[in-house]
Parts: sequence; structure tokens; C-alpha cells
Amino acid sequence: MPPRCPYSLDSRLLLVVALCLLVQNRLTAQSSGSEGSVSSVDWPQFRGPGGQGISNARNIPVNWSSSSNAVWRTEIPGRGWSSPVLRRSRLYLATAVMPAQSGNPSLRALCVDAGNGKILWNTEVLVHTGSTSIHNKNSHASPTPVVEEERLYVHFGHQGTACLDLDGKVLWRNTTLKYSPVHGSGGSPILVDDALIFSCDGASDPFVVALNKKTGQLLWKTARTLAAKKKFSFSTPLLIHANGRSQVISPSSGAVYAYDPKDGRELWRVRYAEGYSVVPCPVFGRGLLFVSTAFDSPEVMAIRPDGQGDITDTHVVWTLAKGAPKTPSMLLVGDELYFVSDAGIASCVDAKTGRVHWAERVGGNYSASPLLADGRIYLQNEEGVGVVLAPGKTFHQLARNSLGERTLASYAVTDGALFIRTEAHLYRVGNLNK
Repeated sequence: MPPRCPYSLDSRLLLVVALCLLVQNRLTAQSSGSEGSVSSVDWPQFRGPGGQGISNARNIPVNWSSSSNAVWRTEIPGRGWSSPVLRRSRLYLATAVMPAQSGNPSLRALCVDAGNGKILWNTEVLVHTGSTSIHNKNSHASPTPVVEEERLYVHFGHQGTACLDLDGKVLWRNTTLKYSPVHGSGGSPILVDDALIFSCDGASDPFVVALNKKTGQLLWKTARTLAAKKKFSFSTPLLIHANGRSQVISPSSGAVYAYDPKDGRELWRVRYAEGYSVVPCPVFGRGLLFVSTAFDSPEVMAIRPDGQGDITDTHVVWTLAKGAPKTPSMLLVGDELYFVSDAGIASCVDAKTGRVHWAERVGGNYSASPLLADGRIYLQNEEGVGVVLAPGKTFHQLARNSLGERTLASYAVTDGALFIRTEAHLYRVGNLNK
């Protein structure tokens, strides 16, 4: 009789997941150029260090509620759907505070102590001007900040962009980039070397722009050249390294573009069906770029990012319409691509072929992007329910956790904790009940 294996099947599966996570984290760090530049317990931008929703954090809670495993809950003034970011045990987020009487919203940056939830400072960055009309799922403070070293970068779309030190002092503002938004602003900026890069896809003349992170001055501005009927979109760019070059991937109405981060030169594009209001951030791995394309009829596309010019007919590897997200970004774990539709259908597909392993209803409506941490996938629906899944080719739901408050923001994470922004509060949840 052969010797008995000392490990259970479950422990072996967890070991496999952990190894996949380690490899994926290294690939993510290499693709973003950020390996060694941030701590594994920091969460410095939208979707974390590599911009793809993957964290090295450990001891993350599986179960929580407003009364269980809630380490603290802090009321956040005003309203905003920017996701929190984290550096050195301090959280940063943006909000818009309506005046007590008539007037324009105050656009603000906040710093919160991650240990106890105390608001350390609350700085007015800009005062909103012009129309305050936005979509009912949007806010005047939806883009997520970026934090690095001793600086915080906050972005309020067409209202302007600013840099603060980590004590809350405004170092520079740029309010020169004017365009006509539709439904407000949504896409977040990213940092690439000395450039702060973001998209400005409004009602007309959409463009991508880079500001000097030290001064706020314009480095480059590149127009979107495809004549889409509806030009407005809200996607966050992603930096990748492929085909021996750095590329900033930026989805827009009608096409996804790749740009040279040094000068904004367009490297390639892939067209898709007349789409608009594109929100999901791309993900990259296994030599493929994954995007979700449009609002009315979204489609997931897998693209080889090694071409030049219009590569629509030559570099699209597979497409999948069923279950494609309009708002949440996707998640790549090993050889599987995970995504959740706005209507609450979660899917797992083979990243190389697009073959569907499973598609299951997880309940609720979704805007927040998924997270991989501690070997588990975390989803967050708009009704304030966090759904925890085990990654794998078979669907396995581990937990459902309700805070009882509406939320559209995505998670931030560190060792031992998730940070969840709801309509009125910021929560830290951890393993208090162990």
C-alpha cells in the first residue's frame, strides 16, 4: 500500500492557489514596473500596485458585517465614490461636500488613520464650477487618488487635478484641461515615471493627457482619432510592458488604444462595435490584454499587444459577449479570467481561449471591481454585500457579507484588513472574532 499523503485535498488546493498568487503578483509587478517600489501591504492607486486588483496581503477576513469583524467605522463628510488608497498606514480618498446653503460643491481630499479610523486632515482642493448634473450612480469625486512617497495626486475630471503633500498641503493645481463631461467624471489617473496620465473622454474631442507630476504642467496631449458617435467614456489606463516596450493601454468609445508613455504617440489600436461609456480598466497577463468594450452591448476581448497601427483584424485572439461587464474591471488569476456583470453574473473563463468554465448568479448589481487577496476573490455589490469566492474552474462561494449600506467603490486591502467605502462611511473589517 502506498504511503498516505500527509496533506488533504483542500490543503493541496490552497497550496496551488497560493503558488499561483505568488507567480501572478510577480508578473503583475513586472508588467507595471513597480516591483520593489511599494510595500506589499500598501494599496497606492485604483486596483492596487499593479493596477489589476491583486494583493499580497494576508490574514484577510472571509466573514464580516456592520456588527461583526468591523474594526472601525468612520463617517465620511460629503459624497464620493473614489476608492480608498493606502500608504504607510494612512488612507486617502476624495469627496465632494455640498454647502449648507446654496453654492458649489467643495472638492476635497481626506486622510484617515488606517489603525483607528480617525480623520487626520480634510483639505479643500477645488471648488466645483458650472453644471452639477451627473448620473445617479456617479459623484463629483469618483476618480481614485494616487499616492506615492510623499505626494498625493487627486483628480476631479474636467474640474481639475492637484498634488498635495501627505500633510494635506496643496502643492500644485491644474485646471486648464477643459472638456464637456457626460454624466460626470469617473476614470482615475496612473503614474508612469514622472508623468500623471489620465483620459479625458467627454462629449466631443476626447483625448489622453500626461502632466508632469512634479509641477502639474502639460507633458503631452493626444487626441482620440476614431470618430465614435458617442465619445464619452470613463476608463482608467493601465501600464504594461510587452513586445519590448512600455505601453499605456487606454480604452475609449469605439476602440482601445496603446500609447507610448514618454510622448503620447499612438502605438496601436483595436476597434470594436460602436461602444460608449467604457468603464472597465484593462488587465494583462499570459501575453494577452483583456478589455471589456462598451456599455449597451459589452464584449470581452483578448488581444495580443505586440502590433503596430490598426491591429483589429490580426491581433484579437477571442471575444465573448455573454456575461461581459459594463462597469466592473476584470481579474486575471493564473490561466483563468474572472469577471462579474453589472447584473450580478460572475464568470470564470480560460484566459487563453475564452472557454467558459462557469457562469453563476451571485446576487445584486455590481459597479465595484473584484479583488484577489489571500488566495480568494472578493466581489462587492452595490447593495453593500461582499461576496467571497474560491478561485478555480468549479464555482465555490465561501461567504456573503452585508454592511447594509449602498456602495459603488472598490476595495482597498492590507495585511489583516479590507477597507470598504459606503455611501456614508469608511469601514475597516478584520478578523476580530478569531
